[in-house]
Amino acid sequence: MKRILSFFCAMIVSICVSSAYADDVKADYRVVPLPENIKILGNKPFILDASANIVYANGNSLLKRNAAFLAEYINKSVGLSLMVKSRPSKSDGNIFLRIDKKINGDEAYKIEIDKHHIIISGKTANGVFYGIQTLRKSLPIIQHAENVVLPAAMISDTPRFAYRGMMLDVARHFFPVDFVKEYIDLLALHNMNTFHWHLTDDQGWRIEIKKYPLLTKIGSIRKHTTLGRNSSLYDDTQYGGFYTQEQAREIVEYAKERYITVIPEIDMPGHMLGALSAYPELGCTGGPYQVSGNWGVFDDILCAGNEKTYQFIQDVMDELMDIFPSKYIHLGGDEAPKTRWTTCEKCQGKIKSLGIKGDKECTAENRLQGYLVSRIEKYLNQKGRKIIGWDEILEGDVQKSATIMSWRGVEGGIKASRLGHDAIMTPVSYCYFDYYQTDKTWNEPLLIGGNLNIEKTYSYQPVPDSLTAAEKKHIIGVQGNLWTEYIVCPSLAEYQVLPRMAALSEVQWMQYDKKNYPDFRKRLERLLQVYKLYGYKYFVEK
Repeated sequence: MKRILSFFCAMIVSICVSSAYADDVKADYRVVPLPENIKILGNKPFILDASANIVYANGNSLLKRNAAFLAEYINKSVGLSLMVKSRPSKSDGNIFLRIDKKINGDEAYKIEIDKHHIIISGKTANGVFYGIQTLRKSLPIIQHAENVVLPAAMISDTPRFAYRGMMLDVARHFFPVDFVKEYIDLLALHNMNTFHWHLTDDQGWRIEIKKYPLLTKIGSIRKHTTLGRNSSLYDDTQYGGFYTQEQAREIVEYAKERYITVIPEIDMPGHMLGALSAYPELGCTGGPYQVSGNWGVFDDILCAGNEKTYQFIQDVMDELMDIFPSKYIHLGGDEAPKTRWTTCEKCQGKIKSLGIKGDKECTAENRLQGYLVSRIEKYLNQKGRKIIGWDEILEGDVQKSATIMSWRGVEGGIKASRLGHDAIMTPVSYCYFDYYQTDKTWNEPLLIGGNLNIEKTYSYQPVPDSLTAAEKKHIIGVQGNLWTEYIVCPSLAEYQVLPRMAALSEVQWMQYDKKNYPDFRKRLERLLQVYKLYGYKYFVEK
């Protein structure tokens, strides 16, 4: 009887605490992605007002920066201007950021909320940052609030995958530095930690390489762009743009401050008309070549039989490694027709000199691509770097240290895992955000085609059941991709990734058996308010 009475009283207290405050000034911890453990305590809540300080450990520059981010987020969401301090002016009513080495996982965090304070802890500053993201998304969106009610709670959380990424293609259409930074902010909002930057393609070379100035002087500019879906009509407008090395370093630093790694991609040996237009001697025919105004796949690729090609790639990699400190460099490796290689004397000579043989499983020319990728991989390995490549690179003899990005379905990831490679799953059918989000395409801007709605993205299980337990450990992450043949401006880029990025974030962060789509849609409403607050364009099907 006593137990029943105690339980009844606790329920009454909880109800009273909950109902005493309007919903429009209350925090809601059921955010996107959903934390692993949320325990509402039923005690008196924490009342956040303008007197609160955000307190970080004295001398910890990373936590100081995290505190500044949190202050900025709170001001944006609820209009409260909080002081950032290493020593608080009062003991109660503050938000504390702390390092706790007992927490298991570099990106794990814990949030403790009671009437006296909020404590956000992580094993590292990274973890604290993700705790901050959860807190910011839990806040109501209300201008000039006098105070905000945060129910007493214990929250603990850790991500499912170590690699949680989004790709942005800036070769088909160029995006200014400010938007690239905004894109990185979107990754941070969705608990992602990797920005894959697709910098070169047939339609333009977008990164300054000082040893090869023509790459940007000539290779970054196309004379026109196709209208519609690769029609014979063109806009007759010159199009171009590139990032200086200084700008790229600025973006790398901006991402680093948000615990995001920038992985650059120089696609090779295919998708290289941007480079060939500038340095035609690197192609099999010697050109002339031009930066393409069409989309698609083209026969002219780097000549794998020419030693100048390897020197060029190494020189580019040297400058790239100086700009990008990431342990990975993405070498592409996709969609490289071997049409020119089959008739190129240099390529055929290289095949003969290396003793490369074709068979029913793989042509000699495909194995020549494997030689090119493997040679550059070894060069990068010597410099302390590793490679990522699209799943086509498995057709060659790449080192086990190469990570495979599976885009042509899931088969590439399965094969890679069984061979002992780490794999990142990014299949077209779930992760390509240049596809339509609805079948009602008559109301949508022109896109490449296909249909990928938010529910399908949300449903994705990146770890195939066909793998053994040991093989499953090689699936290290998931990535969404935004190819930009038809994404002509920043607002359309936002529109295409939001809110599918939110669905993907739960695929990346949460355990598969914990996901629930109807519940996600309810929680998404709060996140949409954040999108509106920042002026992001997004799509929600009526």
